[in-house]
Amino acid sequence: MTEPLSTLKNQEILKKFPKEVPKHKNALEEKYKSEPVKEITKETTKLPQPTGWRILVLPFRMKEKTKGGVLLGNETLERQQVASQCGNVLAMGGSCYSDKERYPEGPWCKVGDWVVFARYAGSRIEIEGGEVRLLNEDEVLATVKDPTDILHKY
Repeated sequence: MTEPLSTLKNQEILKKFPKEVPKHKNALEEKYKSEPVKEITKETTKLPQPTGWRILVLPFRMKEKTKGGVLLGNETLERQQVASQCGNVLAMGGSCYSDKERYPEGPWCKVGDWVVFARYAGSRIEIEGGEVRLLNEDEVLATVKDPTDILHKY
């Protein structure tokens, strides 16, 4: 008796691509923990240097897991990030907040501050692993101490 053609094809495929079956339930987790995670920092990417009155901002990204251990879906994460529109100021142009008549109390923010900006404000620049925004100095709406304070808690 001969084996069906589909069974023969499956056996050939399995020979070419052996299955990776974990020996215990944490095997795959341990395998992927050992792989380094790339973080976006000034040192790892070549970021543009803002000129004039522009500010370079790295938008805030929510954690994918809640305190209770629930994994959030991509749609939920995107909705939260659209709602929050927070970012960390990475660099400022040389002319930011230099107009004393317009900004008599001084700058609204400085490098390292978390700022809130409008949903469609600034220019989006794709970088390795995400995006940065290039905002005008007057597009900063507010500063916050911690961006997670203004997000909805799940």
